[in-house]
Amino acid sequence: MSQHEPQTAMSGPEARTAESEPEQRTGASESQAVHEPQAVSERRAVRGRQVGHEREAIAKARRIVVKAGSSSLTTPDGTIDAGRIDALVDVLAARRADGTEIVFVSSGAIAAGLGPLGLTRRPRDLATQQAAASVGQGLLFARYTGSFARHGLTVGQVLLTADDMMRRSHHRNAQRTLAQLLALGILPIVNENDTVATDEIRFGDNDRLAALVAHLIRADALVLLSDVDALYTGDPRRPGARRIADVHGPDDLKDVKLGRSGRVGTGGMVTKVEAARIAGVPVVLTNAASAAHALAGDGVGTLFHPADGRRMSTRNLWLAHATTGQGRVTLDPGAVDAVVRRRKSLLPAGVTGVSGDFAAGDPVDLCDTAGRVVARGLVNYDASEIPDLMGRSTRWLARELGAEYEREIIHRDHLVVLVPGGPGAGPQDD
Repeated sequence: MSQHEPQTAMSGPEARTAESEPEQRTGASESQAVHEPQAVSERRAVRGRQVGHEREAIAKARRIVVKAGSSSLTTPDGTIDAGRIDALVDVLAARRADGTEIVFVSSGAIAAGLGPLGLTRRPRDLATQQAAASVGQGLLFARYTGSFARHGLTVGQVLLTADDMMRRSHHRNAQRTLAQLLALGILPIVNENDTVATDEIRFGDNDRLAALVAHLIRADALVLLSDVDALYTGDPRRPGARRIADVHGPDDLKDVKLGRSGRVGTGGMVTKVEAARIAGVPVVLTNAASAAHALAGDGVGTLFHPADGRRMSTRNLWLAHATTGQGRVTLDPGAVDAVVRRRKSLLPAGVTGVSGDFAAGDPVDLCDTAGRVVARGLVNYDASEIPDLMGRSTRWLARELGAEYEREIIHRDHLVVLVPGGPGAGPQDD
């Protein structure tokens, strides 16, 4: 299929109507009434088997990402809790001894630095956050090194930032490093590099990072450890809040009130639900005290079932969830249809506007005429070049400006759709 196919073709959704005579509707209702209990029972049975299967899959998983939040690792005054760390390490070491590869994503660097700096709560200003992380990261990793050594395990520290996940070369380097550590029998401990990061410090208390790492290493499951034992319909400290055992999709969360971050962490239930949504593997959310049961496949916490369909490629997951658009390119309706529905590359002919200051290779947001972001991709041109290309065919541009201009604004292999119908454009895995 040509990469330069015009993008002007448009087709609206076909209207579907069904009309029946009153007698037919009555008959259908009676038939439905007869068979509905059986259908409901069958659906429940299928869900029950699915729950059991995915819990069992966690118990048998050969590669697991486990993430612990700050509140699971520190004392109430914000200092490292050696007892809690040792207890969690014992659980991870036991699973490692069974032959499972573990990647541990640990929060807590900033929290661990609060006590030594004489701070009673997480600082608000960036400079003090970075200072706390600088002090706390060394203390935290030293503690992990000693604790895992009790089990004869060597750990390796991997510090990442959102920028590392945004830049393709850094992303690949992280992937290779983690793969090699696992191959050498090392247990990687991943944390955000709070000391030098800016936006990264608000990355979501490592929840989203853990989901991205799960994709990065092709994990079989993700376990998120928090200070609560599960997701609840409301504040679990208040009467009437019910534990949600399973989440199959957005409908299961319609009436859920998601809490914000705590005293020493940046995340909350919002970031954990988002992490579960993008992980692409079974995810268990529970507390550190229940970690052993979660890894054993027991019915603790909340199990988030992966969405049906193909798992998004690592490239597209990175582009959709680990990048931030450095600018905006506005598309005409034909180009929106071509990109979103027909999975085409974006050609200059379909572009009507550009904003922001970006360079070739940067991620940019693609917007419809109403300003809604419909896709994101890696752009082939600097922002300053695009105005002269807008509305032109690639053939005209090649003839007038040279052969190097006979290319897409964004190739479909470097583009992910962000609205219903996507994400998922591009190759399935890399």
